[in-house]
Amino acid sequence: MIRRLLPTWARAVAGGRLEPLGWKAHGLRELDWRSWPARQTAAVEAFVCAWWADVVATPEPGRSVDEVFEACASILGTAAPLLERWPPGPVTDAHLVSCADGWIDDLLRDSLPFFHSDDELGLVVVPELQAWPARQAPARIEPHDYGLAVHAGLLGLPEGERGGRLH
Repeated sequence: MIRRLLPTWARAVAGGRLEPLGWKAHGLRELDWRSWPARQTAAVEAFVCAWWADVVATPEPGRSVDEVFEACASILGTAAPLLERWPPGPVTDAHLVSCADGWIDDLLRDSLPFFHSDDELGLVVVPELQAWPARQAPARIEPHDYGLAVHAGLLGLPEGERGGRLH
């Protein structure tokens, strides 16, 4: 039944017609969609990645970029494909600064920076969100917010070393 409703849900989500509660706590991840037939699995992943690529490249998307990132990472069970699709550029870097500003405190404490916390998701996503900004984000964030860029660079250090450098 869910597979039949998914196209309608995807159009509503991408079109901004669902309230956050209607898509953030969607439960699609719990459906084990990766066990579906290959064509359907590929369609779900393609939709999520296309939705993310569109939102991150849009100057003023209908949904906040961090909310869409959270929903997409939750559906995929990983942030890696989203981070790979976060290219440098004026619009995408502005979104990066905004997201990093909201996420940095949690990430520095090794916590998942999402509204709907999930321990299993956190075990995968937190290290991804720490490694990528430590390598990629400081140079992209620095022109906008030097202090945030320094903190993003600290994410590459073990937690014990981060604390001493934060003060």
